Amino acid sequence: MRVVLFGVGRLGSFHAATLHAHPEVSELVLADADAARAAEAAARLGAGARAAASVDAAFTDGADAVVIASTTSAHAGLISRAVRAGLPAYCEKPVALDLESTVTALREVEEAGTVLQMGFQRRFDPGYRAAREAVRAGRLGRLHTVRALTSDMAPPPPEFVPLSGGLYRDCLIHDFDAVRWVTGREVTEVYAMGANGGAGFFREAGDVDTAAALLTLDDGTLATATSTRYNGAGYDIRMELAGSLDQIAVGVGPRTPVTSVEPGAAPGVPDPWTGFVDRFGDAYRAEIDAFLRVVSGRSQNPCDGREALDALLVAEACEVSRRERRPVTIAEMAEVAERAAKRAE
Repeated sequence: MRVVLFGVGRLGSFHAATLHAHPEVSELVLADADAARAAEAAARLGAGARAAASVDAAFTDGADAVVIASTTSAHAGLISRAVRAGLPAYCEKPVALDLESTVTALREVEEAGTVLQMGFQRRFDPGYRAAREAVRAGRLGRLHTVRALTSDMAPPPPEFVPLSGGLYRDCLIHDFDAVRWVTGREVTEVYAMGANGGAGFFREAGDVDTAAALLTLDDGTLATATSTRYNGAGYDIRMELAGSLDQIAVGVGPRTPVTSVEPGAAPGVPDPWTGFVDRFGDAYRAEIDAFLRVVSGRSQNPCDGREALDALLVAEACEVSRRERRPVTIAEMAEVAERAAKRAE
């Protein structure tokens, strides 16, 4: 099949290499707001890859599917164009930076009956999959506590932050999705806080560089989700699940950037994870492969746009909670989304 990839930044370049090497992709067309960057990426890949003259041209080039890894602010518009072109689309999270744009895009997808697969790569990570199986099989007994965290080794470039949607929508949305997916429960209420102790550009963008949220699930299970842009020890992604019978952890291994100070413990971590591609490379490849199987009709969509909306509702609730310093229910945010949907009609 011929696949068009929009966006050749950090993750887009990784997806480009994955698609180019995939046996079902006969031609890869790269498109980027910076046409020169797309041309350079195509030249690096070699035969079977080429750059589109423009984003507009990419939609009239006989594509069979599109992969969207552009800046977040462009996601909704590209999804809409894919819908109008009748093309199945894979899109990195989130659908959009706000609820109204999200529900508008999802309505277009549903009305057209096209495919939209969202990029929550932790669903394809062996550790998270094993945790889901353990919880669903009842091996932990009554699940009572979940602890999730996402910690970047170093902050992103200053220009990225105003376009990212903020720490809850950009980073912690992965934890919100993972909590829902692993436990099979829905978040009903959040209480969130944030802090800024690092570079001033986070505060200037209305964002925080460190955040914590307490989530209440619909069966009473309590979950915490924390994140920071400043974790110098390395890229740390973990989930711990505690039940009445057992406790398990995802992301604990020889590359976990945590040093024990207990007597006799190892002195340090020689090769810690450094970033998301390093940690989740196999998961990213697996979800792209899953999308291509969906496109060829051999598989069902493993993560549609409604899953992204549900995770975004939690992120939006956290933003409101942080600003207003109060608990916020997901039902309250769902009402906001419903009003947005009616405006979109």
